[in-house]
Amino acid sequence: MNGLTALLEFKNTQIVDVVKQMTINELILFDKDYIKLTDQGREYALRIVRVHRLWEKYLAEKTGFEKTEWHDRAEKMEHQLSFEETDKLATELGNPIFDPHGDPIPTKKGAIAKLNGDALPTLKVNSIGKIIHIEDEPEVIYKQILAENIHIGSQIRVVENNNKRVVFYAEGEEFKLAPIVAANITVESMEDKISLEDNRFRLSSLSEKETAKIVGISKECRGDNRRRLLDLGFVKGADICIDLLSPLNNPKAYLIKGTSIALRNSQASHILIQKNHHYAG
Repeated sequence: MNGLTALLEFKNTQIVDVVKQMTINELILFDKDYIKLTDQGREYALRIVRVHRLWEKYLAEKTGFEKTEWHDRAEKMEHQLSFEETDKLATELGNPIFDPHGDPIPTKKGAIAKLNGDALPTLKVNSIGKIIHIEDEPEVIYKQILAENIHIGSQIRVVENNNKRVVFYAEGEEFKLAPIVAANITVESMEDKISLEDNRFRLSSLSEKETAKIVGISKECRGDNRRRLLDLGFVKGADICIDLLSPLNNPKAYLIKGTSIALRNSQASHILIQKNHHYAG
């Protein structure tokens, strides 16, 4: 009990009242000095996790809220959705297995998919893999990862790993992280599946004289933003080059299918390309 009060940022009297109520509701029980979930308590906890992660998926796919807002907004919905409303939400979202951070979403029956990956700092130099999970807590570390513009689904190659920093390449860019930050990133090994495509870059890296072909849109780009890019013609196989540059190079206008379309670098970073060997005239 003392450990619980030290961990949670609430008054001791509040924690005692909640523990008392959870005991009355048969959600927890005392085993000597430990508090344990009952079977009923575990079922309730999984339902709360299910609602939270489904709501984060909803926010990512159906709204324009920033990533930093997803967690707090989902926390507010955890105890509000009924069983029926939760199941309806899951159906509307296509019964997703993972939330936008890569965390598994419990099924209606409480089954949880397994994350088959390793923390980035544990990977050896020259390891190749794919980012499958980015932990969103603590918030200060999550914001650092967001500031680096690191994406779920990106293929990476580790080039340096020591007690001072972890350095890796992804989509034509180099990233340097402190080990404590890199530990919040989970990577699935791809050594035995496919080799890293070295000629895969973010559209934001395209220079004025280069031409390229679109190979896809990052999984990080979801919902309406993804549909908008596809509607504008940013589809796999389309040829693309820079049409016009603004004074600060942000935004840039790209020529695609005969149309000039302006994108900010943050938007262009979600579009993956393969650069051609020849250059625009």
